[in-house]
Amino acid sequence: MKKRIHDIELFIKYPHDVQHELFRKLLGEAKNTEFGKKYGFRDITSYKEYTERVPVHAYEDIFPYIQRLMRGEQNVLWPTEITWFAKSSGTTNARSKFIPVSPEALEDCHFKGGKDLISIYVNNYPDTRMFTGKGLTIGGSHQINEYDPNANSYYGDVSAVIMQNLPLWAQLIRTPKLDVALMDKWEEKIEKMAKITSQENVTNLVGVPTWTILLIQKVMELTGKDNILEVWPDLEVFFHGAVAFDPYRELFKKLIPNEKMNYCETYNASEGFFGIQDQRDSTELLLMLDYGIFYEFIPFDEIGKKEPITLSLEEVEVGKNYAMLITTNAGLWRYNIGDTIKFTSVNPYRIKISGRTKHFINAFGEEVIIENAETAITTACKETGAILDNFTAAPIYFDEGSKGGHEWIIEFKQQPDDLEKFKHLLDETLRKVNSDYDAKRYQDMALLPPVVHSVTEGTFYRWMKKRGKLGGQNKVPRLSNNREHIDDILQMIRQNNL
Repeated sequence: MKKRIHDIELFIKYPHDVQHELFRKLLGEAKNTEFGKKYGFRDITSYKEYTERVPVHAYEDIFPYIQRLMRGEQNVLWPTEITWFAKSSGTTNARSKFIPVSPEALEDCHFKGGKDLISIYVNNYPDTRMFTGKGLTIGGSHQINEYDPNANSYYGDVSAVIMQNLPLWAQLIRTPKLDVALMDKWEEKIEKMAKITSQENVTNLVGVPTWTILLIQKVMELTGKDNILEVWPDLEVFFHGAVAFDPYRELFKKLIPNEKMNYCETYNASEGFFGIQDQRDSTELLLMLDYGIFYEFIPFDEIGKKEPITLSLEEVEVGKNYAMLITTNAGLWRYNIGDTIKFTSVNPYRIKISGRTKHFINAFGEEVIIENAETAITTACKETGAILDNFTAAPIYFDEGSKGGHEWIIEFKQQPDDLEKFKHLLDETLRKVNSDYDAKRYQDMALLPPVVHSVTEGTFYRWMKKRGKLGGQNKVPRLSNNREHIDDILQMIRQNNL
């Protein structure tokens, strides 16, 4: 662990050297693949040449190559054999995405990220007793790849892909066993996990906040305890990712009433492991630069353009939003993962996740991103004593004789003491953090105050279940620029009330 901390200090000190060396290595290793030959990797000598030859790829652009890999072809995007695919449903597209996971991506990215997470945590908390018990990981499931005629490959949630391939030592310090952890029937899985883990000494949790809450509540229900520390007295840390944590912070404090409980954020996805919270007193994420991933960035106002301007790591600025492009040791080349990030520091390179390139509301030029929404809803909850469970929002379009607006569906674990005050604070905070929204709200000229529906507990769970998206990496879409999701939820609510 100490050696790895030294390595991290080296890439913090020499970030550009590390990234450019990695860039040359990736192109050299893939020069004889079909993709490498098509774009002449052998002759590329600079980053500038790379950007001129290789276009920016969305999933749809690279899917024909991935489809061939899933049918058993090899040496298409990456030279080593691809037998695992991370299945990601996304949140704005009903069609599943299948992301290739090479042996290098598993070992040098996903596993390395997990080991670094532990190394950084131990370095920050040298008196930790985490290793006196077990880690509870809430993941998804995997299955044989039916698209491969030889059935030599598999796909599933990235958490399941990682768990299935963990070395023996890592399996021994986690719970429950794989046959339960990788079950595909989510409700049965949560029940079994709760029964088994309630008998274990769990010291650390790893997972998505929403699904972790469900498991904790199930354990408390089965054991009849008032809080989870009565079951797991040595619980000391929750390693979390996938969705912003701030809206859930108060609920976790209620479920785990221990001021010494630690919360450490990560930034990992099907495509790779990107960032780790490396400071005790800050939720900023250190961008991990030696995981086999070369980074580029698209300025926010270039997002969506066919040939956007792209920047290297040296060119980014603090405080600006960028879409993130990655070139990886699994054969993703200048791939737009769909996330937007904001640099909080460039020495070292630290970031915050600000949203998704497809998750925003901009029906009236207001450009509300997920970061804005989560800041506003967290503030409104704090000021009204509310505890959030889940939420989503979408535009209300102009209609004849009426103005536009935003419509929110919010599920509370604890209702606000005054819903009207909550709505006002939500609106007021959005106006403070987003000048475009504020301009459209001025004297209700273009946008009316937000419409907020407070729905009963379990609404989002039922909706996700209806869509076949329980558990794993699936999450409720926070913002949408159309009404597809919100209308579907409202219709479900009306049908249930008939």
